[in-house]
Amino acid sequence: MDTSPGLPVVAAERLHRQIVAILAAWGMDAEIAEATAGAMVDTDLRGIDSHGVTMLIIYEERLRAGRLALRARPAILRETPVTALMDAGGGLGHFPSLAAIDLAIAKARRMGVALVAVRNSNHYGAAGTYALRAAEAGLIGVTGTGSRTRCVVPTGARNAMFATNPIAFAAPTRRNRPFVLDMATSTVAVGKVNLCWLNDRPVPAGWVVDGAGRPVTDAEEARQFCLRRVEGGVTPLGGLPAMASHKGYGLAAMIEILSTQLSGAIYCGTADTDPRAKATPYDDVGHFFLALDPRAFRPDGAFEDELDQMLDLLRRAPPVDPAQPVLVAGDPEWAHYDRRRVEGIPMPVKLVHHVRAIAARAGAPFLLFGQAAGPHPLG
Repeated sequence: MDTSPGLPVVAAERLHRQIVAILAAWGMDAEIAEATAGAMVDTDLRGIDSHGVTMLIIYEERLRAGRLALRARPAILRETPVTALMDAGGGLGHFPSLAAIDLAIAKARRMGVALVAVRNSNHYGAAGTYALRAAEAGLIGVTGTGSRTRCVVPTGARNAMFATNPIAFAAPTRRNRPFVLDMATSTVAVGKVNLCWLNDRPVPAGWVVDGAGRPVTDAEEARQFCLRRVEGGVTPLGGLPAMASHKGYGLAAMIEILSTQLSGAIYCGTADTDPRAKATPYDDVGHFFLALDPRAFRPDGAFEDELDQMLDLLRRAPPVDPAQPVLVAGDPEWAHYDRRRVEGIPMPVKLVHHVRAIAARAGAPFLLFGQAAGPHPLG
């Protein structure tokens, strides 16, 4: 959103208070609301605008449909020294996912490696939030998630069979900021289609196709294919078969296996016929969280030093365009983070109006603008 001049800008602290106010008005416990808002605002600070405050629109829809248990707290169902299975209780995924990655970190510090799977959850925001949490603790972190939103069309298929099934990988360094790869296994996340809709921009050709495989560029129509219709949807990473979309399709299946079949959550492709889906109003989304301690393999600090060396070499690689230096995964997000901590988080006018309406419907105060933020940019 930074590329659009004149957008309203909101300080991170004010956005955090606004999200907490709405979540609390919905009935979420204070501890869970604070953690959820923290994860959402951190996502917006890093420039991943598709997974931050924008998601309140989707969360309100799910709440009204009875698909969220806002007071749910995660519970451990099975556990060994290096594994755990958690039940999120049908709530939003941020709070149980923070608990899951923290548990994986604690186990990996003792045992060298740990994997925690979560079931009966919901959308957990940006995957990088949890992988980065492990890296900031000195460990390698890997996470992925499924979803009940059928929106990604397998290569050669007419109908959507997967969600965007993101994967994130983060690794600790000594001198550099952590390496953070956070990516959907689809060409784009559905949230980026939402951003086109919020900013009144067309969807680039190749992001979304209809049931006949034809590109859909109208943002409202594309949003319907992503969120409301079975046929068509987002393309797998690669976009077209000639551009190796089968690789994105394979990655989506891999993340589904680790997130859904491993945890015992419900696969979106069978949700219409799965008796478990008929027995619960909740989405039963699955996630997985892997933590790995480099010190189980290398002397203390050796991994971090050599990763620093590799990242430095990559950034010094001769660029094709001298005005566009070579970056590594995470660099754009860190640049957004540094700028937005100082300048604030830009928000499309349409999104501001949505947040104001959501707050009003919830009976929560509208806090995005006020005396502390200067004149109201929307009049």
